[in-house]
Amino acid sequence: MANDQNLPEPPFPQEKIAPPGLTREMNPRPDHGEDSYKGSGRLEDKKAIITGGDSGIGRAIAIAYAREGADVLISYLNEHEDAQETERLVTEAGRKAVLVPGDISTAEQCRAIVQKAVDEFGRIDVLVNNAAHQLTFDEVQEFSDEEWDYTFRTNIYAMFWLSKAAVPHMAEGSSIINTTSVQADSPSPNLLAYATTKGAIQNFTAGLAQMLAEKKIRVNCVAPGPIWTPLIPATMPQEKVKEFGKQVPFQRPGQPKECAPPYVMLASDEASYISGATIAVTGGKPIL
Repeated sequence: MANDQNLPEPPFPQEKIAPPGLTREMNPRPDHGEDSYKGSGRLEDKKAIITGGDSGIGRAIAIAYAREGADVLISYLNEHEDAQETERLVTEAGRKAVLVPGDISTAEQCRAIVQKAVDEFGRIDVLVNNAAHQLTFDEVQEFSDEEWDYTFRTNIYAMFWLSKAAVPHMAEGSSIINTTSVQADSPSPNLLAYATTKGAIQNFTAGLAQMLAEKKIRVNCVAPGPIWTPLIPATMPQEKVKEFGKQVPFQRPGQPKECAPPYVMLASDEASYISGATIAVTGGKPIL
């Protein structure tokens, strides 16, 4: 281990796992900041929705938000074991956690998530559109129409449906934070559908930021590079998983905990003049 924090570097012994993957199936286990994140009240009494909040980047955000003083609704697909662990970590921080399973590729589920947050919290201060779907294919002919459509419905349609439903319940100073990717800037051909949606997310963020400026609701995005989450061994070829993260200047994948601080900053009042921005968390790989 050559990095300052003694974080895992490739090659990894990780075996292939079934999508969408569970945290306990990962080797090495991701670090979500369970033992390291220290809050300082930066999100005191804020009410947040986090999609994909059960594991990976979403879990790291949930832990950080709770330790900064926020209550969180955790939307997830069907990974109940991971979601319950995230719920435990949030409640141990003294904050309220609400679990909402279901597929956000439908408008009805997205509206139900927002309604549940309003019922539980009374308002929405932060919406983190983080959940995503990806699969790898080597040829364009391998993409079925259904796979292409599902990727777009999960990754970009859901952001529209959630944002549209949430904005009426957001006051001045509220924040929408979307997870894009380094793939928006440097697309991998075998992630054609996923990378295309991530480019759309950046454009959606830029346009929505301008649209909501009059309401003083901020909209930004975070662009992670290679981050060690269950989605990686669940959706990528094993030979790429073994060397995952080697392609960036830091020569290792990021841990979920390394993504959380930008989401905290963008949700906080400290970011009152930041909207329409993209923050790169890419291990030294520049994005344009």
